[in-house]
Amino acid sequence: MMRAMIRRPRLLARLQRALRRARVVALLGPRQAGKTTLARRLVAPGSRNYFDLEAPAGLARLDEPMTALAPLRGVVAIDEVQRRPDLFPVLRVLADRRPLPARFLVLGSASPGLLPQSSESLAGRIEFVPIGGFTLEELGAAKLERHWLRGGFPRAYLARHDADSFAWRGGFVQTFLERDVPQLGAAVPATTLLRFWTMLAHWHGQVWNAAEPARALGVSEPTARRYLDLLSGLYMLRQLQPWHENIAKRQVKAPKVYLRDSGILHQLLGIRTAHELLAHPKAGASWEGYAIEQVLATLEHDQAYFWATHQGAELDLLLMRRGRRFGVEIKRADAPRMTPSMHRALADLKLERLVVLYPGLEEYRLAERVLVCPLARVGDPARFERLLR
Repeated sequence: MMRAMIRRPRLLARLQRALRRARVVALLGPRQAGKTTLARRLVAPGSRNYFDLEAPAGLARLDEPMTALAPLRGVVAIDEVQRRPDLFPVLRVLADRRPLPARFLVLGSASPGLLPQSSESLAGRIEFVPIGGFTLEELGAAKLERHWLRGGFPRAYLARHDADSFAWRGGFVQTFLERDVPQLGAAVPATTLLRFWTMLAHWHGQVWNAAEPARALGVSEPTARRYLDLLSGLYMLRQLQPWHENIAKRQVKAPKVYLRDSGILHQLLGIRTAHELLAHPKAGASWEGYAIEQVLATLEHDQAYFWATHQGAELDLLLMRRGRRFGVEIKRADAPRMTPSMHRALADLKLERLVVLYPGLEEYRLAERVLVCPLARVGDPARFERLLR
């Protein structure tokens, strides 16, 4: 099914730096995003230092975790650690040894919010490294259209045909609902969560309002919110928080919701081909979410928000970088122009720069602090960084 191996040097280097700094490093991201492949670059899968908790043998080796882990030296990798949350107190004891004979790399498919044991047991000892699917930087700008359609999950992106990719993503969704969610102890029927997830696909790029999905599912608004947080904690959903401060305009204070992987979004919307995608009414929202994910994955930033007022002004992405504010606006148009929202965002948010991302090929300046830039440039982070200076 797959034809190539995509190298991920920036992510590997970040992981290696984290292992030099921290006693325990958690590589966290969705299932099938490539965590295991990356970890095996550092720890050979057949060695005593590698534990795969999805395999019966790996689980059996950790029946007595202190006995199994204490003698090991170097980097020790534990894959799918959320299956054994009782390991975190053991890792705390092992990480506090002096001198330190081993550092631990744990791989997980759930956020720290869904695994409170990790944060509580390993506070001050653990560093978190996020991983998603392939990014535009890793694939190259020439692959943008295919990447947008299929998403970043390795098996989905590397499939021989669009039909194979679509089928893999359908199987992923089914396995995720029927196996992965129940393993975390979440008592949500698979059919209910699939309906909710599909609703969110149609809600993609909009401000969250619990009332409508709660009414459609016949559940309370707090329950709908719990489903939203569950999908966020399993890296299927991004809740982009609003920026608001004490200025004159009334501002939106609920998050926007985006499915993080464009391929999963398209699977839930029934979009199989590039032709179907371009003709679909959610094409613009899909493009916006895809662009946001690529910017956040490749551009260094401290915090990210969107901004909107009840008077109609809005900004797709507000980035905080070393105390400075930068705006990103996303337009699926041939030749974006200045809009009243851009003028208001520059003034009200005191932006250093505003970059407008679009599907074209040329860069051009709209105003003194406003530049139109092809989305493909995000695949070259060094060049994109220069645009913000």
